[in-house]
Amino acid sequence: MVPLVLAALAGATLAGCDGAGNASAAPTSTVPPLTASGPAVSTPLAAGDWPTYHGDNARTGFAGGLAPIGVPHQDWHSTVDGAVYGQPLVVGSTVLAATENDTVYALDAATGRVNWSTHVGTPVPQADLPCGDIDPLGITGTMAYDPTTSRVFAVAESTGGAHTLVGLDVRTGAVVVRVELEPPRGDRLAHQQRAALTVLAGRVYVAYGGLYGDCANYIGSVVSVTTAGVDPISYAVPTSREGGIWAPGGATVLSTPAGDTLLYSVGNGAAVTSGTGYDGSDAVQGLTPALRTAGYFAPSSWADDNAGDLDLGSSGPTVLGPWVFIAGKRGDGYVLRAGSLGGIGGQVSQLPACRSFGGSAVADNTIYLPCPDGPRALTIDAAGTASVRWHAAVSAAGSPTVGGGAVWVVDYSAGVLYALDPATGAVRAQVSLGPTPHFASPTLSGSHAYVGTMTGVTSIAGA
Repeated sequence: MVPLVLAALAGATLAGCDGAGNASAAPTSTVPPLTASGPAVSTPLAAGDWPTYHGDNARTGFAGGLAPIGVPHQDWHSTVDGAVYGQPLVVGSTVLAATENDTVYALDAATGRVNWSTHVGTPVPQADLPCGDIDPLGITGTMAYDPTTSRVFAVAESTGGAHTLVGLDVRTGAVVVRVELEPPRGDRLAHQQRAALTVLAGRVYVAYGGLYGDCANYIGSVVSVTTAGVDPISYAVPTSREGGIWAPGGATVLSTPAGDTLLYSVGNGAAVTSGTGYDGSDAVQGLTPALRTAGYFAPSSWADDNAGDLDLGSSGPTVLGPWVFIAGKRGDGYVLRAGSLGGIGGQVSQLPACRSFGGSAVADNTIYLPCPDGPRALTIDAAGTASVRWHAAVSAAGSPTVGGGAVWVVDYSAGVLYALDPATGAVRAQVSLGPTPHFASPTLSGSHAYVGTMTGVTSIAGA
């Protein structure tokens, strides 16, 4: 049997609890070399696992096996070496989290104890970036776990603006894949990797956008390699600048008998008037696993959206039966046909929704949409007409998840986790978290919720 932690591994360190429900670690400052950890071992997912953003590649954010809500309370907080912007993952009895200090942690789900931590790079100080609002800038996008190889994948931004995909053995923290994975166009220092990673059919998909402030020469793109780190392919938004892919959920995978399509939301592009020609921005872009275009949607107002920074790129696409729903910065929501996205102005219907930022959740034929003034619950009828069922009265702007008879959402301005009634949006419980990053989203597993914070990971029991 392979032990959970091998203390001799370069870059992996042990740590204990401080006796007050907190766990901490001091990861090594050196970047570990590739480590031979034996052949890849397949570990099937188990009930309660949360291996990717919002639990699955469809980004439903639904935990069907979560225990019914009780009296939520903080169980433990594990202090790590930086802010945890990505959603924590759960694999078996382990919580996986990555920090803006370029460190990946494996925490004991029951206690928060650090089983291993691996420091994979030196993050970029904000002073070295042309703009941005994360300091330092390390691992921002949510990681993805591959059960076929038992590897967890992350993209680390490091000194000089390098973007490196690392694959770590989830049992030991050993780095078994390390490959530079730069966007195909533009200045690498101007790109930020915020969108969640996707593992699909033996490949890892990584999307790129720009830094906060939309400065310098970045161009939205998707880059992919196999889970062994080889055979690179890429797609770039056909614009001269911008068109970032940065919504926290990354790709929403639409699976049909004809195959899989990766749906990405794309931000505003450089072309700001219709006279310059449509440039692929302000869109839901469908890509095949080979990263070839498989259809797109853009509002008829795309040029005005681009001119006013009112694009669709702030929120991820949501699949509900035969429909795809998207809402962005303008506040309008669009219903699209899943099999044919419609091109420019090709929506089935639209409605006033909200200025949505983050990732939605889906349960019981309802979409739970993130909104700055509190989430909305929406339904779509057989004709493709969407309607709002309720608007929660709490200004919780985080990305909701659903399970245990509650909608879980973070007010990251106040550092509070709310449990809402799925039928009405009324508050059923709330728990203080402390400072949390923008777009924070709860991970749901077993009888717990896990939330990344500015200092580590907090476990909430009673979920």
